[in-house]
Amino acid sequence: MDEKQILAQLDDDLKKVVRHVETEFATIHAGKASPSLVDSLEVEIYGAKSRIRDISALTTPDARTIMIQPWDRGTAKAIEKAILVANLGFTPVVEADKIRCVLPEMSLERRREMVKRVAAMAEAGRVSARTARREALERAKALQKAGAFSEDDVKRLEKEVQKRTDGTIGTIGSAFEKKEKELLTH
Repeated sequence: MDEKQILAQLDDDLKKVVRHVETEFATIHAGKASPSLVDSLEVEIYGAKSRIRDISALTTPDARTIMIQPWDRGTAKAIEKAILVANLGFTPVVEADKIRCVLPEMSLERRREMVKRVAAMAEAGRVSARTARREALERAKALQKAGAFSEDDVKRLEKEVQKRTDGTIGTIGSAFEKKEKELLTH
């Protein structure tokens, strides 16, 4: 493994962290219905786990309603259970061949609670970024011990790893600020 491979692995790990944080943020709503609130929830049906988006059609007929129409009517109760277990702040209602999820108006207290959840998600993302940084530096130090890297190589690599980690943490911070603003102003 060389410097380029260490940095490529770090970049890959940091991109995964950012994608995960953004996916997590998408599950938090500001009172506006979006299929992304439920589409990746896993449902246990016929002994296997499937995502809601893979077993049903998702629509938003109005700003506060998510409509889930399972392709197999027998999965409606399992979908309802998955939504209840996820504790998203709304209760699904099973109708004849669809599930209706009406999002409640969000009080200021609920919005602040959501901001705290988003802040915790952002912090988890920052921790993951720091973990990726630590792993990259450990790989570099192992190569130094093996004689493949000089001390100067490691120092230079440490600076580059830190720069990329700081960039990722900044991206997470910006995404958090955007989501916080969205939650508190809608």
